Amino acid sequence: MTELQDFFSIDQRLLEAAQQAEDACKADFERIEKNAAYNSAKVLAAFQKSRVSEPCFYGTTGYGYGDQGREVLDQVFAEAFGAEDALVRHNFVSGTHALTVALFGVLRTGDKMVALTGRPYDTLEGVIGLTGDAKSGSLQNFGVQYGEIPLLADGTPDYDAVADAVQGARVAYIQRSRGYSLRPALTIAQIRRLSEIVRRANPDAVIMVDNCYGEFVETQEPVQADCDLMIGSMIKNVGGGIARTGGYIAGRKDLVQQCAERLTCIGMGKEVGCTLDMNREMYLGFFHAPETTAQALKTADLQQPCSAALASPATPVWARPVATLWRRSGWATRHASRRSVRAFSRDRRWIPMWCRRRGTCRDIPARSSWQPVRSPWAHPSSCPPMPPFGNRSPFGCRAVSPTTAARLGFCWRRRSCWSRD
Repeated sequence: MTELQDFFSIDQRLLEAAQQAEDACKADFERIEKNAAYNSAKVLAAFQKSRVSEPCFYGTTGYGYGDQGREVLDQVFAEAFGAEDALVRHNFVSGTHALTVALFGVLRTGDKMVALTGRPYDTLEGVIGLTGDAKSGSLQNFGVQYGEIPLLADGTPDYDAVADAVQGARVAYIQRSRGYSLRPALTIAQIRRLSEIVRRANPDAVIMVDNCYGEFVETQEPVQADCDLMIGSMIKNVGGGIARTGGYIAGRKDLVQQCAERLTCIGMGKEVGCTLDMNREMYLGFFHAPETTAQALKTADLQQPCSAALASPATPVWARPVATLWRRSGWATRHASRRSVRAFSRDRRWIPMWCRRRGTCRDIPARSSWQPVRSPWAHPSSCPPMPPFGNRSPFGCRAVSPTTAARLGFCWRRRSCWSRD
């Protein structure tokens, strides 16, 4: 790694730690690369079987009738994921949006939804109706009942409680990724076990999986583990870092059609929706997604032993040693392409310093000159802000330009940023 010194001033100790970490990760890297090769072949076969050709990359305007690219892309996703059908659209603004369409597409007044993996992440609380707003148009406002099974102390599902909880339920909901909590992500084996229990207890239940961050991490997907629907975002794994927006719903054909009619309107479903200039990047992103996901997993695997070796402050600017705890959630357990860092220190000034000096901001290709500032940034759907402690990250860092950083301050009592102007 010494050749990196031609471009960056990196301490030799960091290079040595990185090399040792890479040596320690060789077995994991080989397994990740093997999965990526399989998934890449699976995607290539899906492209060929769906007869993807150059006209598929062109977009449409207006109503989008007969959009070949849109229709073939649905086939590619369904074939690659082992699903009966898929709904892939750039109109999905986020994974939460796609999940919302799926929930409202399947559930009706009087139905019951049961979350098998504890409380869904914060952006869905308003959708379900857990915020207490009686006029928001949430599922509960429309007469949908909600129940959940808390996770066990180790963050795994409570399998013994599933059978009783899903009695009479229309939707059994599984969140594969850790979301904003610190629990481990679910494996396909765990999802299959949940599905088997649900099928025995309530054969008519629709098993729906939030698959965000989970695609191509293993060689199978939830719909291949006897789930009815899985939902994800093109901004994450399946977009390959190329698709600028979008999401998908894949699974049983009848359920995908219900979701399509929720996204557009009844009677039109999948037959309308112009694609503008989005088709090409969605095809391209999906084609590269297995390799992109593999590189993300390898980077996360490499980062853990590096950070473990550098847990103590490297410079005297920190007032005291900072204990850093890496939780083996998402990335590290290789079952979702997401990882969290949970750090504890009495001196809250260290967080931006860690981001800047350890390279999370300084060494990225874009915004490398920006400075991180302390901020308990909350998603727009979170009001009041997320709890500062417990099983959720207490606060985070967001990067701002040097000019903006000079004008910002932070109030720990109100847990919000304020302007010096």
